[in-house]
Order: sequence, then C-alpha cells, then structure tokens
Amino acid sequence: MEALNRFIDMGGYGGFIWAAYAAAALVLILLWLFSWRSLRRSEGELAQLDRRLPGRKGGQGRTAETARGQA
Repeated sequence: MEALNRFIDMGGYGGFIWAAYAAAALVLILLWLFSWRSLRRSEGELAQLDRRLPGRKGGQGRTAETARGQA
C-alpha cells in the first residue's frame, strides 16, 4: 500500500502530474466528441444534397453510409 501511495504522490509532484493527465484526457475526449458531431452533421448534409440531385431514380441517391464506404 505504501508503494501505491508513493506512486500516486510522485515525489511531491503528483498533483501537477495527475492534473496534466486529466487535462490531456479531457482535451482528447472533447476533440473526439466535436469530430464525431461534425461527421454526423456532414453525413446529414450529404444525404440531403444527394437526394436533391437530378437524374436519380425516385430522387434516391447514395446514402451517407454507402458514400462513407466508398471513400
């Protein structure tokens, strides 16, 4: 148990080190969240534009999922 406490304390700098890890993890999570939301929004816009293209049978074009699979 003492070894775990020394590891967490990290020579007296544990508060700074663990806060830096937490900040980095938060930034990475937020970056993933914003990227995922942007992807979903772009897929929706692509689907809308694809449905409006002339010359498609029944106005049905590729879906966002098939367009993503072809990229």
